[in-house]
Amino acid sequence: MAKTEVILTHNIVGLGGEADHVKVASGYARNYLFPQGLAIPVTGANKRRLEVLKQRRGEREAHELNSMTELAKSLSKLTCVVAVKTGEDGKMFGAVTSGMIADQLKNQFEAAIDKRKIHLEHPIRALGEHEVELRLHADVVTKLKVRVESTTPPPASAVSETPVEAKREEPRTEKRGRRPEAAGEKPQKSESAERPSRASKGDRGPAPKADRGSKPAKGGPSASRTE
Repeated sequence: MAKTEVILTHNIVGLGGEADHVKVASGYARNYLFPQGLAIPVTGANKRRLEVLKQRRGEREAHELNSMTELAKSLSKLTCVVAVKTGEDGKMFGAVTSGMIADQLKNQFEAAIDKRKIHLEHPIRALGEHEVELRLHADVVTKLKVRVESTTPPPASAVSETPVEAKREEPRTEKRGRRPEAAGEKPQKSESAERPSRASKGDRGPAPKADRGSKPAKGGPSASRTE
């Protein structure tokens, strides 16, 4: 395949930055780079533009460095939550990848991070908090806290009883007597209630008896009979 040398006028990831001389396929340069204005042919006239391109590159890289530095400070204070499914034993199905973390950073914090800048030594396969390295720039590296949580509800045996159930099973500490009316029994009078009634009868004393031997008063019916 024929190659041609071009001067890049814009930064192209994986290829180079402004003012770089690179060799690419002739068809790639002719059909894509030149029409899009991303590169120019290597000619005497175009070489004079190198200083302008280098200055533009310096400004762009300085802006990227400042932006990534500020972003690193912000991300280092955040905790990215990734929800996963687990089995009954608490083990995860699959693993958390850099792509999943990048998606959650976008959804939760609107931070667009290329997943290739999220460095994982190995996929995360356990619940809890983890530290992940972010390589945002050649000169900017920071740490991100990632908390992996389970979306699977706990098994029924592990669910504690509700307060209502606990209240039903709670033993009664206060004994209350049964009302006779509720059981269909007649109320019984206590001895203390009967004693005053008996005592009141005793206070009255025996009823006075009539004196049979007493004589009727004079002038009464009996007196007239004797005469």
